[in-house]
Amino acid sequence: MKRRDFIAASCLVGMAPLGKIAAVEDSCKASNKEYYELRLYRIASAEKRKLLGSFLAEAAVPAWNRLGIAPVGVFELLEEDSPNLYVLLPHKSLESVATVTARLMTDEDFLAAGADVLNSPKSDPAYQRIESSLLLAFDDFPKLETPSKKATRVFQLRTYESHNIERAKKKVEMFNAGGEIAIFRETGLTPVFFGESLVGSKLPNLTYMLGFDDKASGEKAWKRFLSAPGWLKLKKDPAYNDTVSNITNIFLRPAKGSQI
Repeated sequence: MKRRDFIAASCLVGMAPLGKIAAVEDSCKASNKEYYELRLYRIASAEKRKLLGSFLAEAAVPAWNRLGIAPVGVFELLEEDSPNLYVLLPHKSLESVATVTARLMTDEDFLAAGADVLNSPKSDPAYQRIESSLLLAFDDFPKLETPSKKATRVFQLRTYESHNIERAKKKVEMFNAGGEIAIFRETGLTPVFFGESLVGSKLPNLTYMLGFDDKASGEKAWKRFLSAPGWLKLKKDPAYNDTVSNITNIFLRPAKGSQI
């Protein structure tokens, strides 16, 4: 079976109980958008952080690239003294998400370059755990972008939680049809990705990342956005009332091996 036929069939099987052709079509169209796996590696110490950082840069990122997963983002917290690392993997399909680990484990170069981490003992693991979420790109922002290449670049990772699924969908609509993404671009809030969370914690929610040359340029862009006529009008639209119940805001910088 050809891959596109497999995707179409999967959509039909998964959505058939709903009995709504329009919903099936919308689901299948989603295959043209990227999927994002956002990982948080919880690391016990600076020593282990150095080990895992080298593993990601020298073994994992090149191996992911060989599988067509690129560009890969590797990030550390900007202002907090934490050994943890964030990794962003853009996938072209759910098939890529589902098979990435199995394919990595057949990559001899990856297995050799990453042996110290892959073979770490139970008594002395390279990392404590990986926390992961899976997101689907927005209609109006279907592909990841890299807005800055400067050495001073910083990234803002924001998660908007909603109190129910209907309001969460409405917030996604606000970014797309409502024009919030366009207002972001106009005011200098340069996006890396927008994603609706499919799997993860604190559902329902959406997550997006912005990239700036430095933190100061980001602060200036937010000031422009908050006073922009388009935003002042949009936020008063009653259709979008109560779409966000909690916001998580994290500042990151690229770590060793990051391609974003």
